Amino acid sequence: MTSPHADNIYLPQTAVLDRVVEDIPEVRTFYWHFEEPSLQTAFRRFRPGQFAQVSVFGAGEFPASLPPSPTEPETFFTIRSVGTCTAALHHLQPGQRFAVRGPYGNGFPMDAYRGKNLVFVAGGIGLIPLRSCIVYALAHRADYGRIQVFYGAKTPGELMYLPNLREWENSAGIECYLTVDRAAPGWTGHIGVVGSLFRKPGVEVPVDNTIAFVCGPPIMFRFVIKDLLGMNLPAHCIVSTLERYMKCGVGKCGHCCIGVAYVCVDGPVFTYEQIRRLGEDI
Repeated sequence: MTSPHADNIYLPQTAVLDRVVEDIPEVRTFYWHFEEPSLQTAFRRFRPGQFAQVSVFGAGEFPASLPPSPTEPETFFTIRSVGTCTAALHHLQPGQRFAVRGPYGNGFPMDAYRGKNLVFVAGGIGLIPLRSCIVYALAHRADYGRIQVFYGAKTPGELMYLPNLREWENSAGIECYLTVDRAAPGWTGHIGVVGSLFRKPGVEVPVDNTIAFVCGPPIMFRFVIKDLLGMNLPAHCIVSTLERYMKCGVGKCGHCCIGVAYVCVDGPVFTYEQIRRLGEDI
């Protein structure tokens, strides 16, 4: 039986935590399902790049990216503990309940990218919102041209989704290049900022008919954008997500307003051309 409140966009729906996986320091992946089974089917229609609002009872609510692909069977959030609400989620144990509402936002228009080369550039936890797109593209491999992933972290121990990275490194359908700012014992890979991978011998970044996805800390974003524009990749072919405190998620509260745009409904996905028009300083 469907919940009588399932169509209420403001009402969180009860979810049950299945298991928790430690990813990197202060970051955990939370696998979960809705208490009401019919809600799970509807939620699975989310698009890569959308987000949800997560409620922890007695602590509050926060927005969270959706790192799974809609092509995958499980639903999960990957959350860094940075405040009261996220810390409260980190304290939950399997079997305990929290709440979710959404999905919200525009997402990445993956259908519009069919036939194009896809270049993913991520730094640190910036891989979280891009993971959904990468897995989705690989599940529809024939729909896209070359798929490249350029990913960097401060240290080898801070590389996100390590099992996925190893899989992508060994897959014939994707080119995966990794780097770290500082090496550690046993690391034999590239050392340097993520943009330095573009100049690594043997690496060729396609420019024609290409969409570049960029997510990461502000300083990484600025330098990667400069690199991509220097390769003559048009600004409208560079896409990213903007992070803001999206309190309502549906364009009512105004907390995420930038100029005339609401990140929660007009985004969180924007082209770099749109970001420049917003006057947002990233």
